[in-house]
Amino acid sequence: MEGDYSIGELARTAGVTVKAVRLYTDRGIVPARRTPSGHRRYGPDAVARLALVRTLRDLGLDLGTIRRVVDRETSAAEAAAAHADAVAVQMRVLRLRHAVLTTAARRGSTPEELELMHRLARLSTAERDELVADFLDTAFGAPDGPLPRVLRRSLTPELPDDPTSEQVAAWVELAELTQDEDFRALMRFLFNDHLPTGPSGPPRKHAVGLITETVRPLLNAKVALDSAQAADVVTQVVNAYAASQNQPDTPSLRTRLAAYLTAANDPRRERYLTLLATVNGWLPPTHPRQELNWFLTALKAHSHP
Repeated sequence: MEGDYSIGELARTAGVTVKAVRLYTDRGIVPARRTPSGHRRYGPDAVARLALVRTLRDLGLDLGTIRRVVDRETSAAEAAAAHADAVAVQMRVLRLRHAVLTTAARRGSTPEELELMHRLARLSTAERDELVADFLDTAFGAPDGPLPRVLRRSLTPELPDDPTSEQVAAWVELAELTQDEDFRALMRFLFNDHLPTGPSGPPRKHAVGLITETVRPLLNAKVALDSAQAADVVTQVVNAYAASQNQPDTPSLRTRLAAYLTAANDPRRERYLTLLATVNGWLPPTHPRQELNWFLTALKAHSHP
């Protein structure tokens, strides 16, 4: 009979194995009839069905869903949408695993560190929020003032629902950093020192920002640290810092300023900001490392008058 295939002929026509055709037949996905001798025979519709089944299997759909599609119990679009959601979950899990494994390999992590990274990567959104909130509360106190709220927004990592492997890896490292008690103390010191003690008024330029603005031209011009220009910049920054603290320019204040700038120049703070930008999808931050180093050296060269 024309268009009548044996199981072997159908398998060759469709480019699948005989075992696969037998499985699909037994599951009721590909129709067959039996000859009086008990052999399976397939009609032309079986070729078309088998082509669709092969496509759906290549896309990863399970046999139960495939049967409903070929029997018109559900549409291909509905099945595709449901499967796409499942694939998205699998992709996210794979990205988490990839991020943890590559980070562990790069850092030469111990088994304990690997376990911690795996746990941090699998945190739920609520658990991540709680971890970050605990860190920010420690660094900046309760979010009941305008300055803490601004700082919280600018320092809060928000891992997207569909993160890349790089974002997951950055989140894991950032989360580890937030649990470091020394780093928490560093951030708390920076925040507490930055708080103005004088009467309220128009906001003053942050010391780091002022240094970046005034020192960069001197660096580009290769101005000597013991020059009059360097002394003028030191005086300008110290006066601005003294005004923000409502204190006179004294040796102790300069020591405090040096400690503050050294903390601001800490590699861990710079790393946190870099990881934060990666997690949030922001542009990489620029850190005034050279400007701060230059100013700290100039501050030592030009003692309190």
